[in-house]
Amino acid sequence: MKIAVGLSGGVDSSVAAYLLKEQGHGVTGVYMQCWNSKADGCKADEDRADAVKVAAYLGIPFDHLHFEKEYKEKVIDYFYKEHAAGRTPNPDVMCNKEIKFGMFFEWALRNGFDRVATGHYARAVAGRLLKGVDAGKDQSYFLYVLTSEQLEKLIFPLGEMKKIAVRKIAREAGLHTAGKPDSVGICFIGEVDNRDFLRKRIKEHKGNVVNKIGEVLGEHDGVEFYTIGQRHGFRVVRYHGLPLYVIGKNVEKNELIVGFGKDGLRESFEVGDLHWINCAPKLPVRCDVRIRHLGELYPATLSENLQVTLASEMFGVAPGQSAVFYDGDMVLGGAVIAR
Repeated sequence: MKIAVGLSGGVDSSVAAYLLKEQGHGVTGVYMQCWNSKADGCKADEDRADAVKVAAYLGIPFDHLHFEKEYKEKVIDYFYKEHAAGRTPNPDVMCNKEIKFGMFFEWALRNGFDRVATGHYARAVAGRLLKGVDAGKDQSYFLYVLTSEQLEKLIFPLGEMKKIAVRKIAREAGLHTAGKPDSVGICFIGEVDNRDFLRKRIKEHKGNVVNKIGEVLGEHDGVEFYTIGQRHGFRVVRYHGLPLYVIGKNVEKNELIVGFGKDGLRESFEVGDLHWINCAPKLPVRCDVRIRHLGELYPATLSENLQVTLASEMFGVAPGQSAVFYDGDMVLGGAVIAR
């Protein structure tokens, strides 16, 4: 088959391209440039150079796509808008939806490719999305926005593999990215200080830190800079005792509500923007749910009114986060936590 591989310059996509070429496919490496501000610690130039070097070493064609404008509009503007509203967005989910499996996917099909491949640790089987075999690297959480039609055209060569095996293959194949550290941080930007990045558009504005009954305990720099479950970053002057966590926000009053760990536990939450990968199940449906990448899976029931009721209490449920639903290894779909 003719396959377009998203070549990021990291070890995972390098091995994905190598494996597909070894299988006899016509592979083209494609680097997506979405950010280039070195002031943000972006390593786009370095990553592109690594991607070019991998493509040359494998002897495959190479394409360089520019999505800077679309990435800013669809991912970064969303990131700021959600934080400004006091929510906790997931830019990696939006990046997958709009860029990797939106614009890149569509470009590949328009240009005559039979399949699109990436180095994600997940499995696409007969139009269904399954967890990656490596439980410590599984990236299915970020991919719940895919459709069954897209999954029919997608290949995840690393889905059945452990990370340790991927690096071993890279070393044995002579790929120079074999020892390159895993990328972290915001999709396509890299490791940045979240607060510093937010300060580019959101000014600090002091507000009160209060407890559950409204007593003022200290101050913070603006509710936009905090997320539910956070323990540090705010200043408390009228309290000594057990650790305090952010358990709520009053955006209108710019108040940060804090409490003990037990105060941050929730038995249920509501969701919106529901997306099913395959046929929508009849509600209510029993499933497992996680609210963060590699987070614990909780048995739950999703009802007709889009309320998720948990079998046991969960800590750190934040509006704006993605709640992803599983049936064993299969991803059913997901939604955004509303409240």
